[in-house]
Amino acid sequence: MGGATPTADLRSDTLTRPTSAMRAAMVDAPVGDDVYAEDPTVAALEERVAALLGHEAALFMPTGSMANQIGLRLHAGPGTEVISDHLAHVLRAELGAAAAFSGITTRSWVAERGRLDVETALAVMVPDGGAYQVGTACVVVENTHNFGGGTVQPLEEMRRLREGTRAAGVGVHLDGARLWNAHVATGVALADYGACADTVSVCLSKGLGAPVGSVLAASADQIAQARVLRKRMGGGMRQVGLLAAAGRHALEHQLERLAEDHRRTAQVARALGAAAPDVVDPAQVHTNILVLDVAAAGWSAAGFVAAAGERGVLGYPTDARHARFVWHLDIDDTMTQHAEDVLLDLLRRGGAAS
Repeated sequence: MGGATPTADLRSDTLTRPTSAMRAAMVDAPVGDDVYAEDPTVAALEERVAALLGHEAALFMPTGSMANQIGLRLHAGPGTEVISDHLAHVLRAELGAAAAFSGITTRSWVAERGRLDVETALAVMVPDGGAYQVGTACVVVENTHNFGGGTVQPLEEMRRLREGTRAAGVGVHLDGARLWNAHVATGVALADYGACADTVSVCLSKGLGAPVGSVLAASADQIAQARVLRKRMGGGMRQVGLLAAAGRHALEHQLERLAEDHRRTAQVARALGAAAPDVVDPAQVHTNILVLDVAAAGWSAAGFVAAAGERGVLGYPTDARHARFVWHLDIDDTMTQHAEDVLLDLLRRGGAAS
């Protein structure tokens, strides 16, 4: 008899679980009251992330959404606007928080796979709306791009955007939840990416494998404001060094291994692309996120995800025609091969009945 069928949970890289070594680091972490800025482990993490990103200071946050929303609030106030591409996480997956919490409006432009289009972004901006139009306070760039399929934004394009926004007096926020993946995939220094934005958020609980936490980096003055905003939004935490220790461990031991996630994702993309080129172009799969246009094979996204789930491969339908699968720390070569076999079989069968 064969062994049990493995389950490859590819719904998101947020599903990573702390390793034994990470758990040990958490247990041993010195702690203090972080609301009073007295937790030494948090302070060390913040200093490390600020240095990596080339910014003056940083602030530990419980979630990536809070880090993004506080970053936006540092740029924009009630009655001003933030702009980004139509697939951006801050516009699509943070439940209208910019409007609900800060009175900020948003606009967007269409961007294929979330790729930054500098000319369009600058054309959409209204730096000074006067008495008739909403003024643009901030442009958001997402790198890597989640719903775009893990797209890495070209550094030169980010630099061009920074030049254009600076000349217009408009801020830039970098949603770098998966900036670590962009860094590992390209070799571009994190500080070079960080120099392209006034504020940068990075996530510790996705591919890096920490159980919780994100960090916002910016100028010292902005981070002082961010500390107040974090408390106001209910994000003031106490002996949170236990969690910050997981982030420190991840940066020290689990950053470069993201290349393994990229390798496994590329392997599956090549296999699926060879069989169904209309479903995925392997050349466009840059990192650990695989988005399949399953409608091109006759499937609805919901039907395809359900069928794959029945065979032990879990994914996420991002819209009616696209299904997303994300590689991470807990997915090994055996699970990857299983996922490849299942997804390939489903695409070859087609989903006329889905």
